[in-house]
Amino acid sequence: MKAPAFDYVRVSSVNEAIALLQTHGDDAKILAGGQTVMATLNMRLSNPAVLVDISPIAALKRIAVQGNTLHVGALVTHSEIEASGVIREHAPLLSMAVPHIAHKAIRNMGTWGGSLAYADPAAEWPACAIALNATLVAQGPQGVRKIPANQFFLDLYTTALAADELLIDVEIPIRTPQQVVAFNELARRHGDYAIAGIAACAQREGEVLRDPRFVFFAVASTPFQATKAQAVVNGKVLTNSVVDEAVNALRGELEPLADLTSSSATKLHLSTVLLQRAIHALSAGH
Repeated sequence: MKAPAFDYVRVSSVNEAIALLQTHGDDAKILAGGQTVMATLNMRLSNPAVLVDISPIAALKRIAVQGNTLHVGALVTHSEIEASGVIREHAPLLSMAVPHIAHKAIRNMGTWGGSLAYADPAAEWPACAIALNATLVAQGPQGVRKIPANQFFLDLYTTALAADELLIDVEIPIRTPQQVVAFNELARRHGDYAIAGIAACAQREGEVLRDPRFVFFAVASTPFQATKAQAVVNGKVLTNSVVDEAVNALRGELEPLADLTSSSATKLHLSTVLLQRAIHALSAGH
């Protein structure tokens, strides 16, 4: 197929992009790395009147630490995250996750912000953002608005962004000395979308995990935070019985959506396996 006809505008500032979004509303589509947008255009899954190319906006390409906060701009590519020593030091969960994203050619072009704004429930970054208690920063005609990651993803490919807002930055609390993280996903082949995946984070105090976050992807219409399993683990010595209790809690709270290749039962079983692996990785202090 060929893409439908559309106008193309290349902007050099956030304000220019917002003005176009305000004018065209849902008829405008943002182009960042293009790895998702161009595919949806070519398959006629989207039909924008105007494509707004924000790739020249240098202000959205920063990776920087300010105080206790790591800022990752919306136009930072997956490969830049993969290569960043700042990311490895202050948000190692992202470094663990990024090699699982598609293939190198796509990581070179695709953007972190584009993945978050697209809100594919099988993508790695939305789950990581929730696990790390990130805050997504949007800018629109009324100014800047900060949205907690666990309130950003509303439904399948649907976020809290208004039609005239642009995701510009993500704020992540920098890693504490006690923070431990784990990431794992199961896919048919490396680079394929996951059948099920988990991004996990906790504060480790001796043999105890506090404030654990277990966030699953590729199992629901949005990233799924297993709050009941978290409550089982929180503040307890991680005996085998506690891990088993957490697995049973997950079975009670997660009802995965089946897809073309895997049943709900398969995804639930794989999610319990991933949870056990994540808990053991966290308790080992990774």
